[in-house]
Parts: sequence; structure tokens; C-alpha cells
Amino acid sequence: MSPRLVIDHLSVALPRGADRALALNDISLTIAPNEILCLVGESGSGKSTAGRAIMRLLPPSVRISAGSITLDGADILALSDADMRAVRGARIGMIFQEPMTALNPLRTIGDQIGEVFEVHTTLGKAERQARVLDLLAEVLIPDPQAAARAYPHQLSGGQRQRAMIAMALALEPTVLIADEPTTALDVTTQAQILKLIRDLQHRHGTAVLFITHDFGVVAEIADRVAVMQSGQIVEQGPASDILNQPTHPYTQSLIAAVPSLHPTSRAVVAGTVALAVEGLGKTYGRKGWFGSGRVTHAVRDVSFTLHRGSTLAIVGESGSGKSTLARCLVRLIDADRGSIQLDGQDILPLSRRDWQRHSRKIQMVFQDPFGSLNPRRRVGDLVAQGQVLRGTPRPAALEKARELFARVGLDPEAITRFPHEFSGGQRQRIGLARALAVNPEILIADEPVSALDVSVQAQVLTLLHDLQQELGLTVLFITHDLRVATQIADQVLVMHNGTVVEAGACAEVLNRPQHPYTQSLVQAIPGRHWTPPASPTQ
Repeated sequence: MSPRLVIDHLSVALPRGADRALALNDISLTIAPNEILCLVGESGSGKSTAGRAIMRLLPPSVRISAGSITLDGADILALSDADMRAVRGARIGMIFQEPMTALNPLRTIGDQIGEVFEVHTTLGKAERQARVLDLLAEVLIPDPQAAARAYPHQLSGGQRQRAMIAMALALEPTVLIADEPTTALDVTTQAQILKLIRDLQHRHGTAVLFITHDFGVVAEIADRVAVMQSGQIVEQGPASDILNQPTHPYTQSLIAAVPSLHPTSRAVVAGTVALAVEGLGKTYGRKGWFGSGRVTHAVRDVSFTLHRGSTLAIVGESGSGKSTLARCLVRLIDADRGSIQLDGQDILPLSRRDWQRHSRKIQMVFQDPFGSLNPRRRVGDLVAQGQVLRGTPRPAALEKARELFARVGLDPEAITRFPHEFSGGQRQRIGLARALAVNPEILIADEPVSALDVSVQAQVLTLLHDLQQELGLTVLFITHDLRVATQIADQVLVMHNGTVVEAGACAEVLNRPQHPYTQSLVQAIPGRHWTPPASPTQ
């Protein structure tokens, strides 16, 4: 079968002053009809640039300097802008990485999908609306009519991603480019989207370029794999060969960083109780014009005990109450009922002023380090802020910030830089340094590695483990990724709709889940039947 899309010796030049001359350096790829090619690599490897080059959506300062891209034998680089606009959507569809930035926040989902038909077809308004509803049903969005009337912010992350897939497939393109379509999604939503793409691909015979850094996803969906590093393809071949017998050291290092799904039994930590939570509850309510509106029970009667020096993983999907629970524990929001015993003292009745004297003991690392770091302040000041507020002179606090930067693997002199000057993994290390600055006893880490490359994720998890051993920290680790939970936790607590449905030793819960919800989470893990080969250095 002849290839549908051929990329031949393609190079893309970056503007002067970039970290390298070429974003893509002489890459060649082919994708056949009804085939999924996974393009894998870390952030900055050039994966997304390749997808945007195919769509001819590169920024003005980035240009294709050599090579060709042919679609069914025609060179799309030779097309005029008008002809290329006719190709986008009709013959090549693209699912963008972040639907909230790719979707227009001021227009309904139905309008945005309908615009594809308005631009590329002669369908009337009623026919367009009917086709939109059919598409939303095809991508398994519940209540398509309500979704069509909704704005992007009114849908969940998984529903927005499904809407993007519906838009990309509206005209049944022969090539689909999916750029990290499942990054940071819950495992169940991720599994549904992967199955959806595979089913739609089989149904329409689509050639799919699937861009990802997640080898679990690769194991689940790929026919062939191409591995990119610094703009070059270093290895490619059938998925089974790349996953089980990688030959290039870079591919081997990426696969070696994938967390195992087989936790080893750990001894129960028998230290004193650092944190005891009993019957904790938090309800969000909204009053309407004529009485009570919707009420959400975010956390319901949650109880657990955290022993000093141990690690407890709290797992569950978005909306399960994990982050609300974490924010209650650090008093960012106030629980409605229950007790939180910190070193034997219930912190819920404390006034804000009294709580400030105790807050040093329990600190939090947030899910989005860029959103939690003030972009207008230097990172050294952000790390030192907690100490300064507690009376430490600023020069001494900045000196400690330098020490903490060195401890978390950053250049101590980088404290004068701003958050945007760091990578995602480096910003997460800054978040760790900020939390450690006041010498906490308990560290709450809320999804700290959910959107990081697998290699950076492994580095952050190793760093967290080393810091725990070095400083005697007690850790509460919140995640939706069960692979991560197996690597970091002694005990695991599974939350669903605000309640704890299962708890116990990590190996016991994940190897022999008892509750149907836990079983569904384990079954949804991408690539769960694939065991990464041992590193040659092991």
C-alpha cells in the first residue's frame, strides 16, 4: 500500500539566537492509510514543529529550509495559501495539544464545528447543525445538543478534547495529526479517547500521526514509532521492535524512565502519626434567584492517618475531590466539618492568625508551577518569601534560596531569573524549593509531574524521594497516574466523587483492586500489558 503522507528530508530553520539552528534536521517519515505512526520525544525535540510544518502553520520567524511534504503524491509545500486553506480540515485534520487555547472562548462548540462545514461545503444551516450533532454523538459526548450550545469553559477537559476530535474529523480527512491529545487527562478519559481515535481511524481508513511523550500511549495505540531528539529522528520502526528492543541510547533512556506498573511491597512505616484526618467534608453550594441552586459534595467523610516519614498517594479522576482535600489540609479553603490533627492539634478551629504560626509544618507543591509562580517576581524572591514573612532577614533568606536551588538540582545563581526563563521541569523544582524553604514536616504534592516528559518526570520523582530520605519528610502525593503512584507511595487511597472507596498498601491495592472503581482505573492504564525492557546498564 502506497504511503498517504511522505515527509522527505525536511528541515525547519529557527530564527537567529535560538538554542539551535534547526528545529527539524533532515527528517523523513511515511504514513500509510489505516496506520498510526507515533512520533515520540521530549519537549523541544521537534515533534509539534513537525505537525505544524505539515499543516503549514509555522510562526513567521520559523521557516521550512529544505525537503518536501507530499500528500497522496502532491507537494503541499508548493500550494498557494488559498489552496492550503482548502487542504486544512478537508484532507488533513489536526487535534491540538491544548483545546482551551485552540477553541474560541467566545463561540459555542456547535458554532465552531459548524464553521468547518460552512467554509468547506455547501450545506445549509439545518444540515450543518444536524451534522454537528452527529459528530458530537460519534465522539461519545453525552447530550450532544447541550454540548453544541455550550462554550468551551462549560465542558470538562475530556469533553473539550472530544470536541476538538469532532472538529478535526468533520470532513473525514485522509490524514489526522494528533498533538499530545491525552496529556494530563485522567486515565479513563485517556483510554476512551485512544479507543475513539483507533475506532475512527479503522472506520475511515485514516493515516494518523500521533505525537506523544508517553510510552504507555505508544504501547496502546501505535503501529510504528519514530523517536525524535533535538530535531532529528534517531530511531524508527514497528512499535513492537521499538518498545521491546530499542537500539538507540536515547530511546533506551526514555523507556528506562517509564514507571513500572508492578510495585514492590514496602515495609509499613511505623513512625508517629504526623497527620490524622477524621470525617473531613467540604460542600460547595450556590444559591439561585428562587432558593438553593446546585450543591457539590467535593469531599465527603474522608478519614486517613499519615505516619511520619511515609508517603501516601491519593489517586482518582478529575472531580474526585483530591485537590479540594489538599487545599483543606493547608487551609487554602476551609472544610465544613471533621478534624485535621497536625501533630495532635486540630487546626480547623484555629483563627487565620493562629494558623500562620503552624502553617510552616505543612507546605504544598502545586500542579501548575507556572500558574503558581508570580511571573513579575524573580524566583529567588518567591522562594525566600515564606522565610521573610516569618521574620528572616531578606539577605539570609536569599542565601538559603541559593542553597535550596543547589539541593533541587538548579544553578544557585539562577535565583535572579523570572519563571518564564525556566523549563516546565525546572519550574517544578522551583516549586519544591519554595515549599522546602520554611523547613516543613509534611509536603503535599498536587499532581507535580502530570504534564512533564517521562524523563523529567523520573528526575522529579527521584529528587522527591531523595529529599524525603535526606530531610525526613512525610509526603502526601496526589496523582491520577497509577504508574507514578506505584513508584512513589507506601500506601494508596482511592477517591471517587469525594469519598474514599479503597485504601491500603500500594502493591495490594494496585495488584489486587477490590472496588469496581479502582478496577476501572487499573484497566484504563495505557500500555498496562506492556512491560518496559530492562535498561542495558541495569
